[in-house]
Amino acid sequence: MAETNSNAKKNPEKGKLNSRVEKRQKSRKGGNVIAYLAVPICLLLAFLFFYLVTGDPSNFSDEGKTQPLNFLGIIYTGGIVVPFLITLFLIVIVFVIERYFAIQKAKGKIKPAEFLRRVQYNLANKNIDAAIKECDKQRGAVGNVMHAGLNKYKEMTTNTDLTTEQKVMNIQGEIEEATTLELPMLEKNLVFLSTIASAATLLGLFGTVVGMIKAFQALGETGGGDSTQLAMGISEALVNTATGILASFIATIAYNFFTTNIDGITYGIDETGYTLTQSFAAQYQ
Repeated sequence: MAETNSNAKKNPEKGKLNSRVEKRQKSRKGGNVIAYLAVPICLLLAFLFFYLVTGDPSNFSDEGKTQPLNFLGIIYTGGIVVPFLITLFLIVIVFVIERYFAIQKAKGKIKPAEFLRRVQYNLANKNIDAAIKECDKQRGAVGNVMHAGLNKYKEMTTNTDLTTEQKVMNIQGEIEEATTLELPMLEKNLVFLSTIASAATLLGLFGTVVGMIKAFQALGETGGGDSTQLAMGISEALVNTATGILASFIATIAYNFFTTNIDGITYGIDETGYTLTQSFAAQYQ
């Protein structure tokens, strides 16, 4: 640790780069903690909600909890599959909130187009330090990648051992390395949304089938005379269908929304590499 601090003092730009890497590592660990805790906590909350809230006797007109008086009672009649569907719904909500703030942070304080315009202006005037300061102002994924590229850019301007083509390749390699650190942070935890988008529908369908089995079983045993048991089976089927579709719908919309935003950030990162390499090749050929 002492050695790292010493190196940072000797090379301030390297120290800033190390600091950025450490922040990204901490952010990655924070995302892992959320992923590890979200599932068990949501599962616990879902079962507590199902049995203590929807299963409260005040929601039913009979002791057997077969005649719901309100919407909460109707949810309870959905059966044991419902708390698992509620778990998926809660997980979707958690990761929608987590990804929203993560991606908003990755967009930075300055829009990529405006940020690149400022950097290009400074590079055209060979003011690399001013361009680096713009990266500190941007504070997003594009700014982080540009910062790494500009550090290498600055280093290559004083390098006399390499050809222009080799210098450009070094800058491009630095940008690619920085990009590999940023992209996983953008896509992190999206797998939960993509999985739930499919799994919620299938689990809801499973609950629907279970409910219909109970309905037809009641119909067969009573010959159609026990309308209560038949209605309970159909109610269980429909509650599971509705809950599964709702969770799947939100997960699908959220996943597509976030991937669209990530594509925009990725495009900005690609422009970063193109801007730096073209600028260097034009000014130091």
